[in-house]
Amino acid sequence: MLSMVRVASYRGEGMGRDPWLVSSFSSSISGVLRRSLPLPRARCGPLGPHGGHRAALPGCATRDGHLQYRAQAERRQQRSAGGRGSRAGTPSQGLGGRGRLQAGFGQRVPTAATQPSTNWHLKENAREHHTSKFSSEELIVRRGQAFSITFNGTEKPEQNLIFLAETGPKPSKATKTLAAFGISSTVSKEGWSAVLQSTSSNSVSVSISSPHNAVIGRYKLSVQLGSSSPASLGTFVLLFNPWSSGDDVFMPNKAECEEYVLEEFGIIFAGNKNRISSFGWNFGQFQGDILNICLSIMDRSLYYRQDPVTDVSHRHDPRYLGRVLSAMVNANDDLGVVLGNWSGKYEGGKNPSSWTGSGEILQSWKKSGFKPVKYGQCWVFAAVLTTVLRCLGIPTRTITNFSSAHDADENLRVDEFYDADGNHLERGADSIWNFHVWNESWFTRNDLGPSYSGWQVLDATPQEQSGGIYQCGPASRYAIKEGEVDLDYDCPFVFAEVNADCMYWNYDSATGKKTLIFSTSTEIGVSISTKAVGRDDRVDVTSDYKYEEGSAKERDIFKKARKKLGLEDKFDPTAPTQEEIEQKPDISGKFKVAGSLEVGKDLNLLLVLENLQSDAKTVNVNMTAWSTLYTRRPVNEIWKDSISVTLAPKEEKQFPIKIKYPEYQQQLTTDKTIQVTALCHVEDGIQVLVQRNITLDNPAIDIQILGEAKVNEEVVVEVAFTNPTNTEVKDCVLQVEGNDLLRGILELRIPPLKASEKSSTKFKLIPSEAGPKHLLVNFSCDKFADIKTFKMVNVIN
Repeated sequence: MLSMVRVASYRGEGMGRDPWLVSSFSSSISGVLRRSLPLPRARCGPLGPHGGHRAALPGCATRDGHLQYRAQAERRQQRSAGGRGSRAGTPSQGLGGRGRLQAGFGQRVPTAATQPSTNWHLKENAREHHTSKFSSEELIVRRGQAFSITFNGTEKPEQNLIFLAETGPKPSKATKTLAAFGISSTVSKEGWSAVLQSTSSNSVSVSISSPHNAVIGRYKLSVQLGSSSPASLGTFVLLFNPWSSGDDVFMPNKAECEEYVLEEFGIIFAGNKNRISSFGWNFGQFQGDILNICLSIMDRSLYYRQDPVTDVSHRHDPRYLGRVLSAMVNANDDLGVVLGNWSGKYEGGKNPSSWTGSGEILQSWKKSGFKPVKYGQCWVFAAVLTTVLRCLGIPTRTITNFSSAHDADENLRVDEFYDADGNHLERGADSIWNFHVWNESWFTRNDLGPSYSGWQVLDATPQEQSGGIYQCGPASRYAIKEGEVDLDYDCPFVFAEVNADCMYWNYDSATGKKTLIFSTSTEIGVSISTKAVGRDDRVDVTSDYKYEEGSAKERDIFKKARKKLGLEDKFDPTAPTQEEIEQKPDISGKFKVAGSLEVGKDLNLLLVLENLQSDAKTVNVNMTAWSTLYTRRPVNEIWKDSISVTLAPKEEKQFPIKIKYPEYQQQLTTDKTIQVTALCHVEDGIQVLVQRNITLDNPAIDIQILGEAKVNEEVVVEVAFTNPTNTEVKDCVLQVEGNDLLRGILELRIPPLKASEKSSTKFKLIPSEAGPKHLLVNFSCDKFADIKTFKMVNVIN
């Protein structure tokens, strides 16, 4: 089957004025942040798991918003003023695009009654400040670094000009949201300054510098001549500066700066510890209106709504903003960006696995009037937070932790329960996820000391409340590795995610009795992964989170963490006895894969049992297979069986298991995960639990670029998919996106595919920029959800 499509319409990037969200406060909560971070108390609605009912919260007509619209109006006024000004950074009758003075620039001294013409030298400043990728007519610069502007002014500016830079709703010097500074001969190391570059009878060129710890956000810049009222020069946006050694986010490795701030493509790792998969993600932090949306996110947080002046004054601190944004990316408490859903049912929204980039999510949030976007799971929260933090200039990456513990009661132990038939029971709040994705951001920890600076863990997935709302971090990665769980913020929870002990129990619902099957200290925190710098490869960072699993050092750190939490000296009636922990089983068991692990194919396994003793053992085995979510929550029973075997001394036996595709086809979740369990009851011995979590592979998609990809020239792309099943697949949709390859997202409908039929879909791209680009493809149909792949496209001039 061949279909040819010329790109005609997309789900594109929206532009336009933000509507104000109007609602009311509800009941209050306290203790928004733990310990030392200076924050106001927050108020929010009733709390519930994963996007339950939330009381409405008020939006704010923010100063940043007003400055944005005022700047747009001023630029329109300047463009219509003919010879008195120009569109910033573009040639016209006023200033040329590279700052050349031309006739008709304007001869008036700026006062409140006259609107001065300003050349922001957009291209030059953007190049110097690593902000060229933003699509904006507004100046975007980084703090702690000079930028140049030219405006019509006086012949002797050094004698009588005062500049005013202000941000936030009530700018003041006390909160460092207002700075007044004159012309100086050198750059100030402590505050804002302006150094004269050149002057003429009708213009002034100055170099303006902000301090390396300036509040980030949208600023209004004004100039005052003597005792006259200030005249507005316009607005600009100030971001963090990882290229500046004085900035808290300074990253000395320039290649890492490129990857963790400027790179718009990422790879997220998923699957399980035995079978790691990956998919591409379009962070798109420089797309269209994303920067303005990120500024809006800050202005809709609980912190801003409670005390906007204090909130804005803290925006110099990446530690503060990381915590605030970890709360705002999820919708719990604050009508944030993404509503979580782990039910397996996604009516009224999108399956979390269908997203391929953050841009569509953030644009949807804005277009809806800042209503939470439905739906997300951990990788969606982490990817959106990566976009927001990179956009603001904080180096950030996504991290995947396999066999990730959710320790709800902070006892550094995860308890799992099974009944006599081997069924996994949802008892207690603890759980082990096949994988969990969070973020690391790079900045100093002045509150903790130099050793704790560097990568900090942030997690926007709403798992547990911290300080009364769903937020997590920043937790120093070094503190996690060293067991310093008494340090801010949320170190016990993150430590448990990568290093908790596991207890597996047999639970008798009739008697309420639980019996320990076995315990392990090596199950949690495996193959912790992130994308390599400059390459589409996986890097294992497990050793940055903990010492070698099972080593004496790792056990010492675990005991240290328990002691700091007061668990060593505290009696826990739910904990197993030392005798139970040390008990040795008579047999061992494991599941081995025998064949393909692909959706649409039969699942073939071997149960291997071995007698570890010198006498024969009789074993009764109850086996089950359940479809699960990636959080290992059981959803549908697929298969069960029971066998009774006798194992001779030291004997090993294998038992084949076949689960046919029709048996699991209708039961499988979109996570494509199956948990197979065998609970072995040994006569006159202890029970043995054998378990394997299986993630099925998707069918393959092939992408071919038919010809050379050149800037501003059409190139044909072919995407091929073969139906691997013996039944027809319907409702086939191909979704394509890629920065500098497409504008927005392309969706193509594909006719139904018969059994084993191959589809070949062709469409055209017109790349807009040279260099290595990534094309992301997502295929869905009624039998398969969200089969993802990506292709690197090398675009030449």
